[in-house]
Amino acid sequence: MPFKTANHAAIRLDNKLKGSTKSHFAYFMYQEKKWKVASDTNISKLDMAYEALKSGNDPFVIKPTRDYKGETLNIKGQPIRDTRFYVYSA
Repeated sequence: MPFKTANHAAIRLDNKLKGSTKSHFAYFMYQEKKWKVASDTNISKLDMAYEALKSGNDPFVIKPTRDYKGETLNIKGQPIRDTRFYVYSA
């Protein structure tokens, strides 16, 4: 929330409009696992997940990555491709 307040025009956490990144913006615990949020994640997707959590709903589903070497969090009900929500197991 402080980032969003300080950067009200930003769409992504890295404050860019396009391109991928290998950097991570934050880490958090979910279901006893550590997760990392990629810097190219859209802020609106984080807001969507946060609002679902505030209302008492679990917004996430854990899925394997494409190469099956890790796991990723997806927001329930969101498209499989082009999610703009990049959260991976740390």
